[in-house]
Amino acid sequence: MSQTLEQLNSEPALAWKVAVNVVGVGPDSSAARQAAETVRQSTHVTLLLAVCDRDGPAYRKWIGAHWTLSLLADLGYPPGDEDLRPLMEKTYNAWLSPYHDKNIRLIAGRTRRCASQEGNAIWSSLQLGLADARTDELVSRLLKWQWPDGGWNCDKRPQADTSSFMESLIPLRALALYARVAGDARVRTAADRVAEIFLKRRLFKRLLDGSVIDKHFVLLSYPSYWHYNILFGLKVMAEAGFISDPGCKDALDLLESKRLPDGGFPAEESYSRPTNPGLSGYTPVLWGGTSRRKMNPFVTADALYVLRMAGRLKSPLQQQ
Repeated sequence: MSQTLEQLNSEPALAWKVAVNVVGVGPDSSAARQAAETVRQSTHVTLLLAVCDRDGPAYRKWIGAHWTLSLLADLGYPPGDEDLRPLMEKTYNAWLSPYHDKNIRLIAGRTRRCASQEGNAIWSSLQLGLADARTDELVSRLLKWQWPDGGWNCDKRPQADTSSFMESLIPLRALALYARVAGDARVRTAADRVAEIFLKRRLFKRLLDGSVIDKHFVLLSYPSYWHYNILFGLKVMAEAGFISDPGCKDALDLLESKRLPDGGFPAEESYSRPTNPGLSGYTPVLWGGTSRRKMNPFVTADALYVLRMAGRLKSPLQQQ
């Protein structure tokens, strides 16, 4: 563990994740605040903000305001930075515009919506200390659009009647955080309903026969953006308070089986394009690369957090 921590500590963008999620210092402690400042000054954050497309669509992959905020929030960027306000305004305007509303469809009694978009906006605004009444409005919309089985789906085929993992995980993350911050029992109940979609499927298995739902679900990556995999799923379960549920066991076992001899975890897939600036999904920000045999520090930091929260790994504070 000490060797792995040494490698993680060499990446300034991971300072907050290491301190709070892996080591286990209090999120309101001076150590956590200092770590967040280290993140703010890191090369990754500097580059994220430098390449952010402030004039183009908020959702431009992966350099629009929407994605920049979600990545900063996930890294533990310090909350309350008013320099990020224009990016938040652009994101709010994207998901609360009349044009956006006009394209939301009700088909066969279900609202067809890529709810990960609203979910990321809610979660980012709360994590970054930029939330206002528009965050409340986005939460209200998610609740109104929630499907009978607990989640959301943007599939416009009338016969589609099951929520999507991709469109339900990020809203779960957002609603669980909102419920905790606002003390809203109704939103907490809604989050519980979303979690059940994943838990009863063991986070990656079909209900019918227990087979893997999608081959990409069992491949580790960072950032996952809107894509689903067991690590992202387990991270949200840990944040939302479900990591001890028996429904997480199979995914935790699978995650542990991917641990490398050096104690780290690999990135088995990537959704970023570090070359070809003209293509969708381009970003010059490098996230540690993919390799089945080499530790990826960003994947490793999240994996260690999940295992610690699941009681499968002692934090350095517990070992002292």
